[in-house]
Amino acid sequence: MNQICNSTLRAAFTAAALMIATGCQSTGNVTQPIAQTEPAPAEPEITATKIEPGAATPELKTVYFEYNRWELRDEARSALRSNAEHLQANPEQKLVTVEGHCDERGSEEYNLALGDRRAAAVKRYLVDMGVPASQVRTLSFGEGRPAVPGEGETAWSRNRRAELSLGTQQASR
Repeated sequence: MNQICNSTLRAAFTAAALMIATGCQSTGNVTQPIAQTEPAPAEPEITATKIEPGAATPELKTVYFEYNRWELRDEARSALRSNAEHLQANPEQKLVTVEGHCDERGSEEYNLALGDRRAAAVKRYLVDMGVPASQVRTLSFGEGRPAVPGEGETAWSRNRRAELSLGTQQASR
């Protein structure tokens, strides 16, 4: 009985923390008292192969974000325009999954909410570019699936990202 109560309380706390984290900011400016110990290096390049219309299974471009931010930079918009063009030219590819990721700084709940905001920003941009909303679903992995292990700005800058992948089913979210 005590274990059930603890599980219920833990789930309620997590849900409340996510609601607070996602509902408090609307400008994209997130503040959290985390000290940055290294100067930020040059921003990472956008990775992936060039998408050609009619390509069988292309790799969609990954976009990167600044620390504690979910706004799309110019490089991200350019990559997403290319992704949207491919999706519109290949309507048989029915599902795009956008995964939001964060670096390891911040709590798990905070990073899940931030990853969700990053994925949602990418979805909004794709929809604005003409990709049907029903074709795009979002997921957040927070800090749970780092692209680069380790600490420091070099690793962290590669982990603050949104990855896109293709599937063949309709999106439900």
